[in-house]
Amino acid sequence: MSSGKLRVAAIDLGTNSFHMVIVEESQGKGIVEIDRVKDMICIGRGSILTKMLDETAMEAGVATLKKFLVLATQRGVAPQNVIAFATSAIREAMNRDVFIEMVRRETGLKVKVISGREEAQFIYYGVRNAVRLEEHPDLLFDIGGGSVEFIIADRDRVHLLESRKIGVARMLERFVTTDPVSSDELKLLEQFCAAELYVSAETARKLGVTRGIASSGTAENIARMIRSGREAIGVEALNQTGFTRQEFEKFYRSVISLDAAARRKLTGLDEKRVDLIVPGLVLINTIFRIFDLKEVIVSESALREGMVAHYISGIRGRKDGERLDIRRQSVIELAYRCNWHKPHSRQVARLSVMLFDQLQPLHGLKPHYRELLEYSALLHNIGEFISIATHHKHSQYIIMNGDLRGFTPAEIEIIGNVARYHRKTPPSPKHPLYAQLKPSHQWAVDVLSGILRIANGLERGHRQNVVSITASIDEQQIVLEVMTKFEPDIELWAVESLKSWLQEVFKRTIVIQARVQ
Repeated sequence: MSSGKLRVAAIDLGTNSFHMVIVEESQGKGIVEIDRVKDMICIGRGSILTKMLDETAMEAGVATLKKFLVLATQRGVAPQNVIAFATSAIREAMNRDVFIEMVRRETGLKVKVISGREEAQFIYYGVRNAVRLEEHPDLLFDIGGGSVEFIIADRDRVHLLESRKIGVARMLERFVTTDPVSSDELKLLEQFCAAELYVSAETARKLGVTRGIASSGTAENIARMIRSGREAIGVEALNQTGFTRQEFEKFYRSVISLDAAARRKLTGLDEKRVDLIVPGLVLINTIFRIFDLKEVIVSESALREGMVAHYISGIRGRKDGERLDIRRQSVIELAYRCNWHKPHSRQVARLSVMLFDQLQPLHGLKPHYRELLEYSALLHNIGEFISIATHHKHSQYIIMNGDLRGFTPAEIEIIGNVARYHRKTPPSPKHPLYAQLKPSHQWAVDVLSGILRIANGLERGHRQNVVSITASIDEQQIVLEVMTKFEPDIELWAVESLKSWLQEVFKRTIVIQARVQ
């Protein structure tokens, strides 16, 4: 088993575009993205029907790969840690060996052509490292240029892995000749996609699948465009955001009848997807209908990230099938990246959840919020990485922009707000990031930040003095009996200045009674 820092570059030679992601993996910090680049050279253009890669496209592909390799070298990736996989268009081309040899001869890069099933497996590895899979199965789908991969999986197992030749470039080339797309071509495209999906949809129906998780540029672009029509939100990342069936159908109706010139004016549409967006919309619309999904959320990780995860697992001696707690793992990785005070933060988190449990009769919050409180406590001090004096504000910013995986934007906003209010000014409607929370989330932030303040006070000496906390509650007061290892003078002094906010929230006086073991 290898240890220390490891830099890896993963290149995905897709039908529409070539992508490369460069990451660094290390103990504690996990996998951190260093750089990302893409070039939409459309190597599959014209080859879907002819089964022959165009010579000009192949030359453009080699030129792009040369640039990728220069960048990988500059970013400190050893040649043996550059991995490259080719998918649908290259997989099906009769002259693929000519292109693979051209790449090897001119760049030294050994490209592996993977099967549709292998592609689906890598996509699964990527998605489960970004989106929290639940006990109930979800439909994962990745919309490529030549193929679409479908996976049905829950947090413990994979129920289905398959690849269908209904990618957006393939469908555009085969069915769309009019602009805007005619009703006849639209109908043919819908019927073809539906027929390809029928068997998979039967499996999904038996498993009770209601949620889709979409990856790829097409899905991200559509999600971004739908989101641009909503009010602005605090977390800008797309990961684990999405849209309901109703939201999508409204968007679909507004776009599908437009011609290319009108589509080009749409806010958020990638210039190179002006034509590809048509089959992309039809495909997602058909998936919603055939699989009877209620919502689709986006995974910003897919094939490339799965390639990286699989490759690193092999080097580190880990198993791909291990169950991941991606939320906790992501929080700990962010904490390490910010040089956290590990013993202190873990103690504050331990005391926070202890107080949450003891005060349950008063706040009535579900266990879900207990988890968010713990993560807020683990990350409450990471802003010291930037500034000691205003570290609470910087902690909030880092949390909300730190690419935490497996959380919804609303959950990230709660974690960030709770960390923000662990000291200094309590929550206020004058603060924009607090004011935009819905009322139930504001109440949660009020309670959790009040708890975190007291837990932080009880660890003021950074000496893990407090062993246990027991609460007695009546109509007028909350008595917290604190058991300590030694005299808790500094802890009691700190709590006195931090307890006022929770007193206001619960409308009760808080009394601390300490006892040394």
